[in-house]
Amino acid sequence: MSVQGLVGITRFGVMQTITLMVNRYEIRALGPNNEPGELLAYAQQKRMAFKEQVTFYTGEDRQTPVFSFKARQRLDLGATYDVTDAAGLPIGSFHKDFGKSLLRSTWDLNAPGVSAVGQERNYAIALLRRVWELIPIIGEFPLPFVFHFDFTDGAGRVVMTSERRHSLRDKYVITVPDGALDSRVAAAMAVALDALQSR
Repeated sequence: MSVQGLVGITRFGVMQTITLMVNRYEIRALGPNNEPGELLAYAQQKRMAFKEQVTFYTGEDRQTPVFSFKARQRLDLGATYDVTDAAGLPIGSFHKDFGKSLLRSTWDLNAPGVSAVGQERNYAIALLRRVWELIPIIGEFPLPFVFHFDFTDGAGRVVMTSERRHSLRDKYVITVPDGALDSRVAAAMAVALDALQSR
C-alpha cells in the first residue's frame, strides 16, 4: 500500500496504542458505522524526546516513511511543528496558542490554501477538564473526557473536525469536509491533538 491510500481521504479514524516507551497510532479508513477498515498509515511517538518528532509509515514494519511532523525548537511549549512529505518538503505546519488555550485549547493550522484555527467544541467540557486537573487528589486519575475540535478558516468554513469516541483507548473520527485540507496534514494534526494536547 502507498501513501496514495491516505491522500484525498475525507474521513478516517485515528486509534492509539500505548506501550512502555512509545505511543503508537493507526490511521484507518472507516466504514459507515465507524468500524475500522484498511490501514492507511502508522505512526510512532517516542516519549520524553528532546525534540518532538512523529513519523508516519505505510505499515507497522516502519520500513517506508510517507510523511512526518517535527518541532522547530527543542523543549519549547510554544514550538511550531512542520509537516513534511516523504521527500522532506513542507506541506503544512501547526502550533498551540497557549494564551487562548488557558481556558480552551486552541491550535493554529496552516497548509497551502488553508489557514485555520482549531478549538475545543464544548467550552463547558474544556473548563471541566481544567478544574479536574487542578484538584490534587482526583486530578491524578484522568477521566476519558470526550472532547472534539473544530478547525475553521477566516471565512468560517470548517476545514477539519476531530471527534473523540467513547473507548478505553483513544479513538478519533477525523473529517476533512470537501477535501479542503491535505489529509496528511489532517492526520498529523489529529495525532498531535492526542500526543501533544497536555503540553
